Amino acid sequence: MKLTSCKMAAASTANFFTTSTAPCNSKPYMVSKSKSFGLRFNSPNYLRSFSGLKAATSVNCESESSFLGKESTAALRDSFAPKAVKQNRDTVTRCQPRASFKVAILGAAGGIGQPLALLIKMSPLVSTLHLYDIANVRGVTADLSHCNTPSQVLDFTGTAELPNSLKGVDVVVIPAGVPRKPGMTRDDLFNINANIVKDLVEAVADTCPDAFIHIISNPVNSTVPIAAEVLKQKGVYDPKKLFGVTTLDVVRANTFVAQKKNLKLIDVDVPVVGGHAGITILPLLSKIKPSVSLTDEEVEELTVRIQNAGTEVVDAKAGAGSATLSMAYAAARFMESSLRALDGDSDVYECSYVQSELTELPFFASRVKLGKNGVEAVIPSDLQGLTEYEAKALEALKPELKASIEKGVAFANKQPVAA
Repeated sequence: MKLTSCKMAAASTANFFTTSTAPCNSKPYMVSKSKSFGLRFNSPNYLRSFSGLKAATSVNCESESSFLGKESTAALRDSFAPKAVKQNRDTVTRCQPRASFKVAILGAAGGIGQPLALLIKMSPLVSTLHLYDIANVRGVTADLSHCNTPSQVLDFTGTAELPNSLKGVDVVVIPAGVPRKPGMTRDDLFNINANIVKDLVEAVADTCPDAFIHIISNPVNSTVPIAAEVLKQKGVYDPKKLFGVTTLDVVRANTFVAQKKNLKLIDVDVPVVGGHAGITILPLLSKIKPSVSLTDEEVEELTVRIQNAGTEVVDAKAGAGSATLSMAYAAARFMESSLRALDGDSDVYECSYVQSELTELPFFASRVKLGKNGVEAVIPSDLQGLTEYEAKALEALKPELKASIEKGVAFANKQPVAA
């Protein structure tokens, strides 16, 4: 069976444009989160050489419109290292990319894996991109390798090459599995995807146990606990480095709220907590930044749409797949945040499904602070001061999320782990 990608939809991309900006100098160019920032290149070739963007004498990136959302303090800016160059006897500063991280995508030939690979290939923080699948990955790699961005792309096909695909990797992202089809719930995917995730995480535990692990394969509410149990059995479990990627719920919430209230999208930030399926997805609309007024009807309408957005895409594709493009975008945003944290950025926050003590449940999605060693802190403030509607919804989701967690743990514990 081919490893494909499973998930949900609605995409966007980083917004780059040329403008007149402040010059790059030897000190970091500090900007506020609400303003755009600019980097002036002494030669168009510096821009052309690392990103493949249209050459220009300067480049400007609005930080909030990148993968990183409002919390970003500019991934592009942070990806440059100043370098002094002698030119006409004067010392000038040129900006060069700092690409230093190795990323592996397991399930790279699938519906999520392919667009995700393209988006990660565009990151100036990635030096090497390993693409693994059980078939058809060679062509994907050949195609991507023609993109003139810094990272080297290597392909690995079949279980015999899985260990090599993971050697020296800093972040592993797993979109492998079967996608949802009309009428299917994420739990319907369990029997197939649970085994796939188990086998892949065993390989990660054996080859790169210190890597960040991003789980996309559905049902995330169960596959993350499966991964945790496998890592425990292997003796290498670090809860700070295991993430269920729930970023798509945040991306959708931000988009739908901005559309509903006619807000500038890059300003909108909606925390989404709980899990990653149906009623376990709880957007905290009372915590929207900037603060907006919503009627009770609007709150219910937005909540239900965010919870059912994946089904909205599955039905629209009419059997041709699930949400792949928006999921790839959301996964790329979370990847970029992880790479920024690994690179030393001390101001990186994302919502993610992780081991947690915020509630009585062992796993829970909430906003977390990311650092070089993974989760530095789980942010409790979003669960404080909930509205009556949100408090009731939080209690209502707990039994379903608890059952999904227990289902994953039970599956992992009755399956023998390869030595």
